[in-house]
Amino acid sequence: MTGRNDRFGRHGRRPDEPLEARYFPRPGLWRQLGWLLLIVPLVGCSEVYRWTDEKGEPHYGDRPRTGAEKLPLRDAAPPTTSATAGSGWIRVKKVYDGDTIILDNGEKIRLLGINTPEVAGSYRDEEPGGAQARQWLAGKIAGLRIRLETDAERKDRYGRTLAHVFTADGTHINLALVKAGLATTDVFPPNLKYVDVMASAEREAERNRAGIWGMREYQPKPVERLNRSEAVGWQRLVGTATALSDGRNYAGLRFGERLEVRIPKQNLRLFPALSSYLGQKLEARGWLSRQARKPAVWVRHPSALVRR
Repeated sequence: MTGRNDRFGRHGRRPDEPLEARYFPRPGLWRQLGWLLLIVPLVGCSEVYRWTDEKGEPHYGDRPRTGAEKLPLRDAAPPTTSATAGSGWIRVKKVYDGDTIILDNGEKIRLLGINTPEVAGSYRDEEPGGAQARQWLAGKIAGLRIRLETDAERKDRYGRTLAHVFTADGTHINLALVKAGLATTDVFPPNLKYVDVMASAEREAERNRAGIWGMREYQPKPVERLNRSEAVGWQRLVGTATALSDGRNYAGLRFGERLEVRIPKQNLRLFPALSSYLGQKLEARGWLSRQARKPAVWVRHPSALVRR
């Protein structure tokens, strides 16, 4: 086995090796970038490049490569002022998937108000569009500093911080993902910050068939053809609301005997009178409940119940 000193020692270095391979055997992100910015002026290099691998991990080097971004030699932090009192700038350590990132301090952030398709994991298959969303997000923020804006609820049930993410140039990342068709809106009241602008962006992405809106897997399905055993992941289900229903903690719309849309009672104030939906052709967007005795989709905001 070749040891670390053998491979990267003074006598084992190849003259054609790129700078990052010669000087950084197994560095962390900060160490890698810091040493690179220190050594570049000494060895006469004038360019630094950043790129991300297929897992969303950022890398730095002195040679261009496909998909790499050229950086200035001074990686200055953005100004510390922000629209949210007490918030500052912090660097992204890893892009986990299209809507989840990990910061340098180890904090896991769930991008608020959106959902992207799942990436492959130990116990799940990749959903169409999941890899594209992660790659896009990594290209925008991996290794860079961001600013967070929280809403009414700071944490989700998994302990992740819920936030809107902004870059130094003012880009609202959550919104940008929706505009690109890489994410859908996923509103959980009372977190309603930026809901209207994101719903508008989603309608525009759908009209343009951008991203997932143009994919076969995410086209609307008539409720008459709903097969509960095959319906996995986020769904678009279309049918006519025929009756109202009432549960202990929800009010509902029935689509014959094929589907029930359930709205938490605490969220009813956000909707028009449910009776106004009767006889209307509607598209319900969300996940089929695995606990309900009959096929049901929970809808928490009017943006997920679209009149057709």
